[in-house]
Amino acid sequence: QHHRGVDPTRIGIWGGSYGGYLTALALARNSAIFKAGVDMHGVHDWSMFANDWFGKSPDRYQMPDMAALKKIFWLSSPDSAIGTWKSPVLLIQGDDDRNVHFHQMVDLVRRLQLQHVPYQEIVIPDEIHGFLRYHSWLEADEATAAFFEKSFLQSTP
Repeated sequence: QHHRGVDPTRIGIWGGSYGGYLTALALARNSAIFKAGVDMHGVHDWSMFANDWFGKSPDRYQMPDMAALKKIFWLSSPDSAIGTWKSPVLLIQGDDDRNVHFHQMVDLVRRLQLQHVPYQEIVIPDEIHGFLRYHSWLEADEATAAFFEKSFLQSTP
């Protein structure tokens, strides 16, 4: 559908943490709608957390099926839909993030490279998940605005 005042070639999405995850998921699963996105410290592969959350199963009759859980976690992750990800993305993360391991971004970057998806990345040294420094937020916000402006200027008819 086309809504008055909305240019379908200029719909972007952005968010941080769970919002970063949702941004990546939207881009991976529906690049036809979301033309660009900014993902700040989002999770890209939930299956990496399965062992942290569930650990060794307790010795009891009713035990979780870890293989089934990992599959569900994987299918709920942006990485599982990398084959349909086409829209450009800006990834932003502090390298001392203790909530979302920095490897989540490193791994996604490699997957994007293999799929030839346009991406940019900003790594903020010595910064944690919830950015402690004013300058970190300023850098992330300014980069977000500039990324969308550049992405959507290029799509001007």
